[in-house]
Amino acid sequence: MTEGAGDAEAVSRFVERFAAQLVEAGMTRMPARVFAALMASDSGAMTSAELGEQLQVSPAAVSGAVRYLSQQHLVSREREPGSRRERYRVHSNQWYEAFTSRDALLKRWSDSLREGVASLGADTPAGRRLAENVAFFDFLQGELGAIMERWREHRERLFGQS
Repeated sequence: MTEGAGDAEAVSRFVERFAAQLVEAGMTRMPARVFAALMASDSGAMTSAELGEQLQVSPAAVSGAVRYLSQQHLVSREREPGSRRERYRVHSNQWYEAFTSRDALLKRWSDSLREGVASLGADTPAGRRLAENVAFFDFLQGELGAIMERWREHRERLFGQS
């Protein structure tokens, strides 16, 4: 199991339970399991071989999962000093980073929907529906920055400077 992460059986139960919850929320199974395993490790970092051994999966399965998690800004890759092996790491602020990266996605969606409103006509039922979605994404973008700032302040109060 991972470096001193407690009772191996309890850790395994946590990993599978948390992964199942992530799957229910829409994440695919293998990335969910890899993410949960990294979260449960003391260092927050493991090699592909360590993840494969803990989860009883192939290196290819780990590789695909890490690729997905990296794209979602939930895991970062780092080289072991003096080695070609990579370690995969979660950070305490990975959710913050993942949500912050959604801002660009919201803007792209909003821009595309605006084009749809212009193409379909703002006075058509479809145009009005798209316009409401534009307003929703614009609202989320406006609120996201304020929420993240409040989180940074709250985190500092709870855990100190990081």
